[in-house]
Amino acid sequence: MTAVPPPDATRARRRRSGRLVRRGRRVAAPLTVVSALLATAALAGCGQQRDPDVYTVLNSSTDDSYHSWDAATLKRCSAKLGITIEQQSVPAPQVMTKSLRMASSKSLPDVIQFDASEMPTFAEAGGLIDLRTLGLSTKDIPEGIVDFGSYEGTYYGAARTVNTLALFYNKDILDKAGLEVPSTWDEMRDTAKQLTQGKQYGIALSAGGAEDGVFQFTPFMWSNGGDERELDSKNVAEALDYWKGLIKDGSLSKSTVNWTQADVNDQFMAGNAAMMINGPWQVETLNTKKNLDWGIAQIPVPKAGDDSVGPLGGAILTVPNTGDTAREKTAAKIVGCMSSEQEQITYARNSWMVPANAKAAAIWRKEVPELDALADQVATARSRTTQVGAGWASVSLALQSAFQSALTGQDSAAALKKAQARAASGN
Repeated sequence: MTAVPPPDATRARRRRSGRLVRRGRRVAAPLTVVSALLATAALAGCGQQRDPDVYTVLNSSTDDSYHSWDAATLKRCSAKLGITIEQQSVPAPQVMTKSLRMASSKSLPDVIQFDASEMPTFAEAGGLIDLRTLGLSTKDIPEGIVDFGSYEGTYYGAARTVNTLALFYNKDILDKAGLEVPSTWDEMRDTAKQLTQGKQYGIALSAGGAEDGVFQFTPFMWSNGGDERELDSKNVAEALDYWKGLIKDGSLSKSTVNWTQADVNDQFMAGNAAMMINGPWQVETLNTKKNLDWGIAQIPVPKAGDDSVGPLGGAILTVPNTGDTAREKTAAKIVGCMSSEQEQITYARNSWMVPANAKAAAIWRKEVPELDALADQVATARSRTTQVGAGWASVSLALQSAFQSALTGQDSAAALKKAQARAASGN
């Protein structure tokens, strides 16, 4: 399937869920450290003298394609606002630490693009400004996406685009087998069984010990009524047992515990998996293989009629608390320009993500109708930090450990009991 000709995918293929792939574990900076650094920055004001007509956006757009897209956006916004806007790009795992170092040296940028799952840590420490107080409106933004950029009811982050997960399938393989696209867990398990032949697995997904695996587990956990506040509940155990069942059937490779979402996409493109759970950040790479006829559908649910609830992913634009109210107001205008309806559409065309603004999303749907299922999945998706805020980092690490144990033989309930204790302790 090919829609609008994709941009160069060489550097961008390793991106997922609006973030760069992270191998290994990373623990968010302790809140006490964040609070201390931000308090120091606030008390000292904006610190160093800056050029009044030059503003900086800190982001994670280190891939050539993403960096050039953002450069084009900032060039247009610079002309519109009559200022110069520069971007400073660092790898995604370094955005938080870079921001903290800049806070310590009283040289915070004017706009910080955080992954939405990290924003609560900075917001809870008082490091961000409420965007509504700076004149930014949430009109035409779905409630779930407003929540995505909020912490404890305060709107700190404006999204340009959002993403989530969906079921990708090889049309030729399903057609040859005479099978329909599954919509329930039972159907997906049965379909995956029938499509597992030789070196070809029925399905591929990421269950690795990193955020990739947790991101992919949430639609199974949430659609089954599970909750990240109660990892040891029956609902969460059933979702993990479902994954274990796919491995037991031989439909899902045991290597899933080592795969990132990029690895999953590689397996699908190589013909080693008939279906996969993945996101729109893979579309440009998929489209480089011209003989691959793929389709997309919502992630199957436990029972027919259930909502398929996936995770909202992506980055949000925030205005840090620098103590310089004049610059903060201008920074808000930069955020407003970057997240405007037209800029959202332009960014979505490049990145294959879904515009955050409802009107922009409607236009995008018409341009890429083959990704309509993705927009439907976004409509029911929610943020990972809605329930636990800055505590998501602990939940994520606990689940990562549970996957590694349960999918290699340990009882799911026992693994999740340990995970709940770990998440509750904040470690």
